Amino acid sequence: MPQPLTLAEMLAVLDDPRSVSDLRRYYLATGDAAFTGGQFEHLGGGGNRPETAGTITAEDLVAVDLLDVRVPPRSALDLLQGALGERIAAELAKIPVDVALGADEAYPLVVAGGAADTAWRALRDADGIGWVIAGKLLARKRPKLVPVYDAVVSCAYRTGTDFWEWLHGRLREEDGALGQRLRALHEKAGLPETVSLLRVLDVVFWMRHRPAHSSPCTGIRLP
Repeated sequence: MPQPLTLAEMLAVLDDPRSVSDLRRYYLATGDAAFTGGQFEHLGGGGNRPETAGTITAEDLVAVDLLDVRVPPRSALDLLQGALGERIAAELAKIPVDVALGADEAYPLVVAGGAADTAWRALRDADGIGWVIAGKLLARKRPKLVPVYDAVVSCAYRTGTDFWEWLHGRLREEDGALGQRLRALHEKAGLPETVSLLRVLDVVFWMRHRPAHSSPCTGIRLP
């Protein structure tokens, strides 16, 4: 696989005029044109609202289903009323809701052995969940810290393992230039406040690369 995108390459994708229109289409379209994933953050008031931020709920499982993945029934029950749910709750208790990837406080949470990494590994290893669903569940619970990440986005970025650490580093480059660009896109597209900056990034790259995604991965075509 080619080297991961540089910050300059990521900014070039974000600066393409298609980024705003893609965000509006993903989040603001109605009827048959609407993307179900546009409700991922909003369903039931969000997965990080105070009364449910510490546990995986049935609404979280439905929200993940909106992203075209499904937690198998036995693992779903384990998350809702079993030992796996208790284990994830214990790790979520260690992860503040408002810590954003790129901040000083984020790195200890996402590095190997951190609370977010531990929760992700426990979910990944559960029957029928795997790395994609595990990440999407945690993105629902901690949208500022954990990005939505799947094969399409991985191919677009040209990244593999240790993605959270890689993106954390990109967000810290050049005095937070990536975050500034994402805030500007968020505002220009007129997105709801519940849409995190990480989701803006994910959706732009997913929408842009999805039609061209192939195996083996060749990465996103830059503007």
